[in-house]
Amino acid sequence: MAPPVHITFLGGLGEIGRNCAVLESEGSLLLIDCGLMFPDTDMLGVDLVLPDFTWLLERSDDIEGAVLTHGHEDHIGALSYLLREASFPLFGTELTLGLARGRIEEAGLLGRTEFVTVADGERWEIGPFEAEFIPATHSVPQGVATAFHTSQGTILHSGDFKIDLTPVDGRLTDLGRIGSIADNEGIRLLLCDSTNADQPGHSRSETSVGKVLYNLMHEQEGRRVITACFASHVHRIQQLADAAIAFDRVVAPLGRSMKRNITMARELGLLTIPDSSLIDIEQVDRYEPGQVMVLCTGSQGEPMSALTLLSANENRWLKLTPQDTVIFSSHPIPGNENAVTKVIDNLFRLGAEVIHSGLSDVHATGHAKSEELKLYHSIVKPEWFVPVHGEYHHLVAHTRVAETMGTPPDRIVLAEDGDRLVLDDDGLRLAGRVPAEYIYVHGTVGDVGTGVLRDHRILADDCVVAVIVCVDRSARRIVAGPEIASRGWIHEPESGELLTDLSDRIRKAVEKGLADGADLGGLQRAARRATGGFVSERTRRRPMVVPVVLEP
Repeated sequence: MAPPVHITFLGGLGEIGRNCAVLESEGSLLLIDCGLMFPDTDMLGVDLVLPDFTWLLERSDDIEGAVLTHGHEDHIGALSYLLREASFPLFGTELTLGLARGRIEEAGLLGRTEFVTVADGERWEIGPFEAEFIPATHSVPQGVATAFHTSQGTILHSGDFKIDLTPVDGRLTDLGRIGSIADNEGIRLLLCDSTNADQPGHSRSETSVGKVLYNLMHEQEGRRVITACFASHVHRIQQLADAAIAFDRVVAPLGRSMKRNITMARELGLLTIPDSSLIDIEQVDRYEPGQVMVLCTGSQGEPMSALTLLSANENRWLKLTPQDTVIFSSHPIPGNENAVTKVIDNLFRLGAEVIHSGLSDVHATGHAKSEELKLYHSIVKPEWFVPVHGEYHHLVAHTRVAETMGTPPDRIVLAEDGDRLVLDDDGLRLAGRVPAEYIYVHGTVGDVGTGVLRDHRILADDCVVAVIVCVDRSARRIVAGPEIASRGWIHEPESGELLTDLSDRIRKAVEKGLADGADLGGLQRAARRATGGFVSERTRRRPMVVPVVLEP
């Protein structure tokens, strides 16, 4: 019998983001991506969401490396957190590694990894696996599909992709090579991008966006144009720059990641902008409005991004006027809709005109829609199939696409985060689960925990009441207080009677605790119960109660 191969999913199956899977064979582990997710609106105080690395770190010495399919944050953004606890090499194309390097360098972790640059068509032996890197067209250059040649046959991971026959850089998804593998050795298991599986038809070519942007630059002659897009979307940046230069505009990058990525892409020959057409944002005021296009980050409404600060009139370099037009050359990621809408509203308040994907075709998705997925399945002809990368309804939609293209339902596994599958001589099946909880990051702090997140929600929804009492336990009496302070519960100057009644309730509870010989912890619990019960009875609210009991 050939050695089995296990596939463990730590994220990306049931949400947009946190993409991270692990192949395992003969005791060796190989990561496929290591991404983060941006928080939903109910994740108060949370900046980022990571995969749960608990299971992986228990076997950190077995990690042979990580294969990175492309340079988006939902596929590489968590590396700077995992590398704090483990050390392993990274395999990816030149741009992908360049994008990953930025965060890793900021975290001071360059010494924890090695950057191994791969080229299209190359095959690398990584432990017991042989990884073949196949070109895939996406919204960031140099994305790859990866064919893992294993003891159990070939496992194909599609990466994020679309079938764009006229990409900006001419680099097509190599369906020919995929078809060759399928027709010869066969593809035992397909792991395939599901983001747009529920969308009918074909995705638009990226080059079609360029024509729209050109026309918009013509329509906005005489006005300053500010465009927002992903800093990693080099093809979009190229088309925006081309449209601006065609109408004699200079290009001014705004936002640290935008500046960094433009510099890197130009150095790699992936982006062509003449030096004469590129200016520093500090020089914008030297030009007439119609001579400038500002290219900035913040298309997803990120709190401290360039565009968000601009919409709040807090950007140090630029102030919006009614002579400005802001173009969102993007579409909100699920969960970011409210943040984007807020930014758009603020831009209108400042008098700017706003153009977004709901008004004009200024964006094209980087993910294959259902007809493209059908074509992909017809070429791959997998023995087994697992949909990946998407919310649960995307995964379900993709299973239906696979069934339509002839994959038997009993050869499709609808997996979720934490599922551990095994591929052996008998086929593919569930082989247990590993921890896969959301790991919340606040600032530079790691897991803030579900308890802290719950506290954040209480503070936002139901306020806080603080109670301070000073006691003399030896005399079993209250020396001072109770003093009551609240935020978000009641307006204190207008609620004297309510606060007096609450103070009486707390005093009686603490006095009883003193009479019973309670320690400080017991007195705090008594004060908390009395406060919580009173507030619930009188106002039907459940605030966070912070009892403080002191001794002189």
